[in-house]
Amino acid sequence: MSFDLPTLPQGWSYVPLEQLAQKNSVTYGVVQPGTHVEHGVPIVRVNNFKEGRVELSDLMRIDPEIEKKYGRTRLQGGEVLLTVVGSVGQVAVVSEAHKGFNVARAVAVIHPQQQVDPNWLALCLRSPLSQHLLGSRANTTVQTTINLKDLRALPVPMAPEYERGKIIELIGSLDDRITLLRETNATLEAIAQALFKSWFVDFDPVRAKAEGLEPEGMDAATAALFPDSFEESELGLVPMGWKAGCVADIAVQKKGSVNPLASPNEWFEHYSLPAFDSGQSPVLEHGESIKSNKTPLPEEVVLLSKLNPHIPRVWLPVKHGKNAVCSTEFLAYSPKAGGSKELIYCLFSSAEFQQQLCQLVTGTSNSHQRVKPGQVLKLRLAIADDSLFIAFADIASPIFERVYANRLKAKTLTQLRDALLPRLISGQLRLPETEASVENMLSVAV
Repeated sequence: MSFDLPTLPQGWSYVPLEQLAQKNSVTYGVVQPGTHVEHGVPIVRVNNFKEGRVELSDLMRIDPEIEKKYGRTRLQGGEVLLTVVGSVGQVAVVSEAHKGFNVARAVAVIHPQQQVDPNWLALCLRSPLSQHLLGSRANTTVQTTINLKDLRALPVPMAPEYERGKIIELIGSLDDRITLLRETNATLEAIAQALFKSWFVDFDPVRAKAEGLEPEGMDAATAALFPDSFEESELGLVPMGWKAGCVADIAVQKKGSVNPLASPNEWFEHYSLPAFDSGQSPVLEHGESIKSNKTPLPEEVVLLSKLNPHIPRVWLPVKHGKNAVCSTEFLAYSPKAGGSKELIYCLFSSAEFQQQLCQLVTGTSNSHQRVKPGQVLKLRLAIADDSLFIAFADIASPIFERVYANRLKAKTLTQLRDALLPRLISGQLRLPETEASVENMLSVAV
């Protein structure tokens, strides 16, 4: 099979992937896994790929007797995985933590030869060239599918060993910093969410005061804002002086409409579902590229997806420009007096709220279930005194400012990595000057 390939520097060469892998090792996994077995063997599916790594949440486990038939794809550590059905082209290197796992039919397993670093193969598979070559030959009749024959024939650029090692190290340092920023953000959001739950769901400070104890983790002025007893309400026991209310008491839905096509040359900051799924980074687009009406964003806003609420999508735009718009699949909410966007965001992100939201869906297809906007405003919650809501926002706001700053840093590093990767593994960009630039960028993104 012929490929139209860019020229490589002297000393580099293209080698078919099959020649860099152990014999007969480029194959796919379990074809018919059956149903989930609580204590079965874990298998890696397409949904377990996340940003170049295998995500261990939502693992399917299968009957060991079924898994036994697929020993050829049982993971030992050091293999390269590639999704070949559905959302194709996602790549991960198997760590020791996944030893003994297997993979689904939609995942190809590549066992590199001993002298080939799996991280090099992974970088090459991630590159735009490999993604294009495989994608252009994929079968799209039913589900997008990469043929193993095409995968085995894929030309892989092979630099001298020393250069391969330095490129792996360079891209790896960017990957690690991006991952660290995202993990830091997950921790920060968890802190804000835990505070919200403690104050407004579990009522921990009120319970402490009711027992004659000082509430933990706050100063005396904040503690004084909480009552020391409970009273009955429509929602059950709530702190004394609080009321049984609904989302409409703290938020208002923004329903305006704008047609970006009417301003074809203007730039719009577009908050779409794909942009959310790609790291919560809005896309700058000319009006002529946006083909349908959108909702304009007010200054203070939280976005809640009404589509498929079993996939939580809650977006807090900490800062945005005047031409910011969102998909009509998002519902836009602004805080009422006394409330805050941080409060609404934490409410919408809470497990309790998400559970209620999923009970409101209409539509029978799992991929096209929606929530009616008016029902969201009717969801019930305990309403505290405005002073407590303000105190919460005073704590949460700096947390989300830091999350936003980290997200911008991660976006910058991701753009740098994605620009460098194809040029480095094709030899178009040489290492010394690139290493200095990356070190400078990493020193700033702390």
